[in-house]
Amino acid sequence: MKSTVENLSPTRVRLAVEVPFDDLKANLDAAYKAIASQVRVPGFRPGKVPTRIIDQRVGRGTVLQEAVNEALPGLYGEAAREHELQPLGQPEIDITNLDDSADGSLSFTAEVDVRPQIDLPDLDGIAVTVDDTEVSDAEVDEQLAELRDRFGTLKGVERPAEEGDYVSIDLVSSIDGEEVDGGSAKGLSYVVGSDDLVDGLDEAVTGKSAGETATLTTTLRQGEHAGREAEVTVTLKSVKAKELPEIDEEFAQLASEFDTVDELRADLRTRLGRVKTLEQGAQARDKLLEHLIETVEFPLPESAIKSEVEYREHDIVHSLGHDDALFDRYLESQGKSREEFDSELRDSAEKSVRVQFILDAIAEKTEVQIGDAELTQYLVQQAARYEMAPQEFANQVVQSGNLPMLVADIRRNKALAQVLESATITDASGNPVDLNALSGDPVDMLTALGADPDEDDEAGED
Repeated sequence: MKSTVENLSPTRVRLAVEVPFDDLKANLDAAYKAIASQVRVPGFRPGKVPTRIIDQRVGRGTVLQEAVNEALPGLYGEAAREHELQPLGQPEIDITNLDDSADGSLSFTAEVDVRPQIDLPDLDGIAVTVDDTEVSDAEVDEQLAELRDRFGTLKGVERPAEEGDYVSIDLVSSIDGEEVDGGSAKGLSYVVGSDDLVDGLDEAVTGKSAGETATLTTTLRQGEHAGREAEVTVTLKSVKAKELPEIDEEFAQLASEFDTVDELRADLRTRLGRVKTLEQGAQARDKLLEHLIETVEFPLPESAIKSEVEYREHDIVHSLGHDDALFDRYLESQGKSREEFDSELRDSAEKSVRVQFILDAIAEKTEVQIGDAELTQYLVQQAARYEMAPQEFANQVVQSGNLPMLVADIRRNKALAQVLESATITDASGNPVDLNALSGDPVDMLTALGADPDEDDEAGED
């Protein structure tokens, strides 16, 4: 086999391959055997049809096509390895010559995106600054207020509804005078001011008392009529206000294992401190990645970006049930046009792909290896994130063909952990921060943060 490579761009090549036709004999024999088992010719047992009969019945061209199709992946892979290429995605193959004579040959070209050449800078001692972990009294007060709200009780009130009240309502929606199927509900609980049902509902019920009715015209947000204008009639059945307990020793004993408010506040402060410590790890990771993105320059393969964009868009569209109206509603809730959405999606995809390539380059340079124990541990941790049994999660990963992607995630985590370990990390007050103190191991810490190195769960890659 003879092959040459032509650089079409820094991230795309064209392989030209020529193979003596005699090298395809095994593939040709296999093609004849496969076709012989499929055709039925009177006088011949299945699988025993002579090649000349197959050529007459099926056509030599059909046999050659099957033989070539079987041979191409191996020939392409051999040529790619010969030139030490790192292909991304599937190649675009064009057969330029096929001569099945004794001295004939098969020639084809294969265009494919390849991993870019990445020149890494010195990765030792990169300086990163993160927030302090000091917890303020105001933050403790906020946590205490949230805990107090959780233990509040609802009491009926004899007054018009106002913001923050809990009301029970009946809703009836109609379009062009006809009630919308599935657009009505009775005894629906709603918090005035939450704005999570239909536009204009808060204004309609505010100032109304139990037993009163209001009618509004609005655009439906959900269901098969989402996006259409409808008339909604709302009837208040009851109005309740939340009464909050006094913050005293009795409340401390009710809401916690502690006897006094001071002990409860101290525990809240400790918990907030732990959260801020983990946030330091997340900040260190994110700032280090930003530093690498800004300092390591290289061209990105278009196919990798396109694949990532499609992956992310499919995730969003799938979560919305492939409903165009809900997607439009999603864009509206984000305050974005379709053009802005597409632009931001591409920007985030480019960033994700760039991070993947950088961490892969670091892993290759430092010869990162993944052991069976590390893979098992990661599977267990990820299974817990998705609230699945480890074996069930592992089976799904293998069956979906995502095991190589999972191994790549672990490898990138280890590469990033190595750079984090050698980084100089300080808080805003100038105190050194030891990431090992966060979880005992930087790799475990990165996994505990609940995000992949590219800052998006299971980011796609060709």
